[in-house]
Amino acid sequence: MGQYFSNEDLPSKVKKIECFVLGKKFSFFTDNGVFSKDGLDFGSRLLLETIPLEEVGGKILDMGCGYGVFGIILNKILNVNVDMVDVNRRALHLAERNKNENGCSNVHVIESFTYEKINSKYSTIVTNPPIRAGKNVVYDIVMNACDYLEENGKLFLVIRKEQGAKSLLIDLKKVYSNVEILNKRKGFYIIKCSL
Repeated sequence: MGQYFSNEDLPSKVKKIECFVLGKKFSFFTDNGVFSKDGLDFGSRLLLETIPLEEVGGKILDMGCGYGVFGIILNKILNVNVDMVDVNRRALHLAERNKNENGCSNVHVIESFTYEKINSKYSTIVTNPPIRAGKNVVYDIVMNACDYLEENGKLFLVIRKEQGAKSLLIDLKKVYSNVEILNKRKGFYIIKCSL
């Protein structure tokens, strides 16, 4: 839980990583106390490589953005408006720095605990929910996304089988009219939910 809510007491050690995703090169500053500080994690890469890009449009919300991977990559590839949200101040500072590093426009970084300070609707919400923050936070992010989706909007998420993917799928079907597994690899599930 500490990683999600506060990391002010961890010594800062900023470093720069590079990754190639969807045919483009990106650079990200990372630091202690943020998720996947040593490079793009497998689950996030799988989600980015699985999302049907033609279904992503309009305005995107990167919920629990960390240092900004989803929002920045989708902004650069699709030229869409993006809001990136996190509660972790160190992550938000990095996300701000990374959007500039990658030459993004129309990307806004917002400090908010899940949807508390969000009052827009989105065509697409993308998340790699912070499992370490606990089930309540994960469920807040994925179940309440429906309230922030436009008509025909979609939620894309990644979760590991051992972190409760199967029970989450059952619960998602109680909220969303359509829930699909788009990809499964190495225990990671890429899930698409629509209203």
